[in-house]
Amino acid sequence: MSGGLVALLDDVAALARIAAASVDDVAAGAAKAGAKAAGVVVDDAAVTPQYVSGADPSRELPMIKKIFWGSIRNKLLIILPALLLISAFIPWIIPFILMLGGTYLCYEGAEKVWHKLRGGHHEEEEAPAVERGHDAEAKVVKGAITTDFILSCEIMVISMNEVATESIWVRAFILVLVAFAITVLVYGAVALIVKMDDIGVHLAAKDSPRSKRFGRLLVTGMPAVLATITFVGTIAMLWVGGHIMLQGAHDLGWHAPYDLVHAIEHPVAGVAVVGGLLSWLVDTLCSTVVGLAWGLVVMAVVGPLLKVLPFGKAKGGHNEATAQAGNGGHGPDQHKD
Repeated sequence: MSGGLVALLDDVAALARIAAASVDDVAAGAAKAGAKAAGVVVDDAAVTPQYVSGADPSRELPMIKKIFWGSIRNKLLIILPALLLISAFIPWIIPFILMLGGTYLCYEGAEKVWHKLRGGHHEEEEAPAVERGHDAEAKVVKGAITTDFILSCEIMVISMNEVATESIWVRAFILVLVAFAITVLVYGAVALIVKMDDIGVHLAAKDSPRSKRFGRLLVTGMPAVLATITFVGTIAMLWVGGHIMLQGAHDLGWHAPYDLVHAIEHPVAGVAVVGGLLSWLVDTLCSTVVGLAWGLVVMAVVGPLLKVLPFGKAKGGHNEATAQAGNGGHGPDQHKD
């Protein structure tokens, strides 16, 4: 991969032999890498529907398809080659990249918690405006792909760190699997989410009382589903971000926070049957608290800068220019008759 496409094609037979000989290791590595990136995946699935929620129903799935392929290009043509080159020539920089990504996760999660606690009309401010025309749709898709690039970087760096001890070809193969699996999972879920209200409206128009009830349930239940996904995504970001910061600080020589968490875990780890679960819950809670604390610190430093810089973020935590939906139609609360 580091030699470019021609080198990759020249060595494809060797790669196939390596993959065949190591299929169990590759599968295990892909599962391990994908699981560790779960926090970012949930956030990606929670963020993306906002980009098409104001679009004409006939354009929702085509827009998601464009974003999907943009995400694949982000991961495979830009991020993956860069990571393989870094891991081959300057691997010592990966922990710093990982901690930078962890800081971003903590910041995003803390920002969402902060705005939720403050109340007000933050949710309404995030809602996409409705624009008309092809240019507006292209702008939305471009903005969504840009945001996806940031999230994809985090996913791929976290995944790379989990398989850093493998050979470069096995790393490449695992990361390709992770890239495809996670992108299909995220945008398949997004497609289902954004069309769920249309399915509900369709079922509600049926003659069957059961279909009507189920259709109305889908329509009225979608806000709660989206709120749940957002909540889980926020907690997952803080957990993964906090864990990255704890592990990174430990690897760089500051052992106290990491050792404290393990000291808190120790009393529950020996509990019969549920010791492992309790230990994981304690670690998750501590990581989440660390992630929230670090995120609030970063907010205090970065927040004032974002208000004065021309490229600062919108209040919703994502680029304001990308929070525009194309081709006027129905939003989350606007359905076809």
